[in-house]
Amino acid sequence: MKIIPALDILNGKCVRLTKGDYSTEKIYRDNPLDMAMELEDNGFHYLHMVDLDGARSKHIVNEKVLYEIASKTSLIIDFGGGIKTTTDLLKAFDNGARQVTVGSIAVDEPELVLQWIQQYGADKLILGADCKDRLVATHGWLRQSSLDVIDFIKQYSAYGLTDVICTDTEKDGMLKGPSIALYKDILAETNVRLIASGGISSLEDIRALKEMGCYGTIVGKAIYENKISLKELAELC
Repeated sequence: MKIIPALDILNGKCVRLTKGDYSTEKIYRDNPLDMAMELEDNGFHYLHMVDLDGARSKHIVNEKVLYEIASKTSLIIDFGGGIKTTTDLLKAFDNGARQVTVGSIAVDEPELVLQWIQQYGADKLILGADCKDRLVATHGWLRQSSLDVIDFIKQYSAYGLTDVICTDTEKDGMLKGPSIALYKDILAETNVRLIASGGISSLEDIRALKEMGCYGTIVGKAIYENKISLKELAELC
């Protein structure tokens, strides 16, 4: 199972939020590159990078940070936040992202996302299926749709997308464990490569996700709050 550290960028700094609420911002590193290099030095190969400024501004903002990390490390980066147009998508790829996560745009403009799948390949995109009470949440989690998250995943699975990041927004940043029941249902009803995100607080959480068949897990706050050491996490990898 892939273990993917998270790097969220706001105002050029490495931060974490709680439940996606910008007012809960906590800065952990002034220089995101330093954190990325530390992750690489500890043996990690993947990085989940979120442009929080971009998510709020509805266009990519931190492409220079993406480029710096991609050009100065060998980390395989999936990038999300502010991807609303083909220009944004190409900007992410041009600055070093291997994959781009599409969330709000996949709800608002499915025809455009289908065009991207056909033009750039399903392997270049990850579906961001974030939800609250199993209904898809969009626009930095400020809006909640009436779309069931499993139906949403099935829709894009039919289009050929295989990789899905699912975050239960009520779990995000809470360090109280992941949304196990939700992930079990997704795995039972779809054939996607599920990447669990939100609530990871211990190695036991990660082992539980691996045992149920998750393809990967994103670990954020547990790293920054020293709930899980990088050494322990790297050894589990």
